[in-house]
Amino acid sequence: MSTKLVEPQTSNGTAHSKTAAGQDLYKHPDYFLVEELLTDEHRLIRESVQAWVKKEVSPIIEDYAQRAAFPHQLLKGLGEIGAFGPTIPVEYGGSGLDYISYGIIMQELERGDSGIRSTASVQSSLVMYPIYTFGTEEQRKKYLPKLATGEMMGCFGLTEPDHGSNPGGMVTTIKDKGDHYLLNGAKMWISNSPFADIAVVWAKDEEGIIRGLIVERGMEGFTTPEIHGKWSLRASATGELVFDNVKVPKENLLPKSKGLKSPLMCLSSARFGIAWGAIGAASDCYDSALRYSLQREQFGKPIAAFQLTQKKLAEMITEITKAQLLAWRLGVLKNEGRATPAQISMGKRNNVDMALKIAREARQIHGGMGISGEYSIMRHSMNLESVVTYEGTHDIHLLITGMDVTGINAFM
Repeated sequence: MSTKLVEPQTSNGTAHSKTAAGQDLYKHPDYFLVEELLTDEHRLIRESVQAWVKKEVSPIIEDYAQRAAFPHQLLKGLGEIGAFGPTIPVEYGGSGLDYISYGIIMQELERGDSGIRSTASVQSSLVMYPIYTFGTEEQRKKYLPKLATGEMMGCFGLTEPDHGSNPGGMVTTIKDKGDHYLLNGAKMWISNSPFADIAVVWAKDEEGIIRGLIVERGMEGFTTPEIHGKWSLRASATGELVFDNVKVPKENLLPKSKGLKSPLMCLSSARFGIAWGAIGAASDCYDSALRYSLQREQFGKPIAAFQLTQKKLAEMITEITKAQLLAWRLGVLKNEGRATPAQISMGKRNNVDMALKIAREARQIHGGMGISGEYSIMRHSMNLESVVTYEGTHDIHLLITGMDVTGINAFM
């Protein structure tokens, strides 16, 4: 599969969004000097991941999105830059970094593409995190080092065809058969499933209690059909998990997982990464819109000279700045072990909504060119339509905040 992307050309033979040499010109916006709140290590991580995205992701991602193909060759690089399990201790193959570092990595990856960030987010928060948190020492040593390098890839099986926002209603089950568990059911909209080597699956036992277990590719009755025809996350691999009398060894059960709280803890970790990641998509759209508005001339002057364009740009950088400060504070609380699931919900909901609005405004600034693959705008906009839904929908997160401030459950 070729990874070479021919640089889009304008009528004068030069690329709109990049230099003639195809260089990614992105510059990270930092209007309130939030960088000064970061450590030297944080800044080094940002620079390293941003450089990798510019070199490895930017030149190919539009081509892969247009073809609805996943760039498998990036997996090794994601492992090399520490994007898989950055907060996992070094002894298990992780980088032992703090949560602000994790957020920065997710932000820079999503600046490249939400699908690439999703791949890393699932591997880190939804596969490595539950194995580390709920697994045995043997499970940690067996799986985590290989997951950290990308030698082994995983996925997370919670959402079902008929149970999305109500995961407690799942119908996937495990039955104790003495020397193994018998797993039956199906999961839907699972990132990484078409190529994952393992799946962290959540199912109800015979007492109706939700348990987590590790299902390995190759187990008889376990299949992962791919979902096609997506308008969103086109450069990401999405599929199903189907379990037809799958025999899962007893040692594959995550013994410390019991009840719905366990998978929700995983989701909180992933949602934290999304709160940071969405800023990356928004920043890329803003950066492109700002540069385009200074270059594009109408009525004898750059469109950046018009009041309505300046209004859009001023509102964009204001919202990005607010989101950056929210994410930074959330990271501080997370590092201190004080970030609540409700606070993380607010961060995810606010920042993804912000990114969606900025993508739409950026498209208008680009005019007709905004729908072209020469720019990242429509790709980000379509991707964010998935991000605003997965890991808890926009409205579900609103109800989580409402319940937190009133003490009243409005879910049912």
